[in-house]
Amino acid sequence: MIKRLIAGGKHLLGLHHPGRNLRVFPDDVFLVSYPKSGNTWTRFLIANLVFPEKQPDFANLNELIPDPEGLSKRHLENMPRPRYIKSHQYFDPRYKKLIYIVRDPRDVVLSEFHFDIKRRAISEDYPLQQFVSRFVRGELNHPYGTWGENAASWFYTRRQGPQFLLVRYESLQSQAIDEMEKIAEFLGVSADPERIALAIQQSSADRMRELEKKQGMLWSSTRETRQDKPFVRAAKAGGWKNELPEASVAEIEGAWGGLMREIGYELAVPSLVHAGAERG
Repeated sequence: MIKRLIAGGKHLLGLHHPGRNLRVFPDDVFLVSYPKSGNTWTRFLIANLVFPEKQPDFANLNELIPDPEGLSKRHLENMPRPRYIKSHQYFDPRYKKLIYIVRDPRDVVLSEFHFDIKRRAISEDYPLQQFVSRFVRGELNHPYGTWGENAASWFYTRRQGPQFLLVRYESLQSQAIDEMEKIAEFLGVSADPERIALAIQQSSADRMRELEKKQGMLWSSTRETRQDKPFVRAAKAGGWKNELPEASVAEIEGAWGGLMREIGYELAVPSLVHAGAERG
């Protein structure tokens, strides 16, 4: 009873975290992705591009690129506009202008697996193959759907629109300058080559690891997690090729192979590649 009264009071005063019930303003820009798809890295890139004078780090990132699940409704509504808002939500028609970061689900599941160990959701000896099956079935403990549901909800509804920019995590890694130029143009930010280069440098995996060591206890996403496990791990693409069991690769591709191919990911399971070619 007391907990309900406290929650009701927070809601009345605008002190609750709105999450999906965020009040959306016409000039909001959303940075959306499925969890563990590079959203934090992209937040750093955009924060360093748009607010270089603020010297973005884990201590002020949520003030520069806010998370509606980490800040109060009152705080969010009083922030300077336009707001650049981080989100993991599936399709919401109120999000008019957005960047969607997509990552190969075979790498996403590995990142999610290690993060769940860090946040003590699973033990270190939890079977990876079992975790992949839960990932594919949407049994992980968050409200964003499966990778396929989340990505498809944006890709198929918005991909032709001028207010939508699809950014592949892998392209951002291999062609950072080109991708950042696209992002700057999309955001309407005048960014010369030096400014883009500085944003990339200030958002490097090495720098983020150093910041995490110093500020891991200050950031909401890592504050209550294991400090002996890094949040910023390998920060690379294609790790699944060495780490995922073949059966797990087949399970992921069997679930979402069609969408993966449309986004630009090559399938590894011969039977699925052949079946896709025949259907095409």
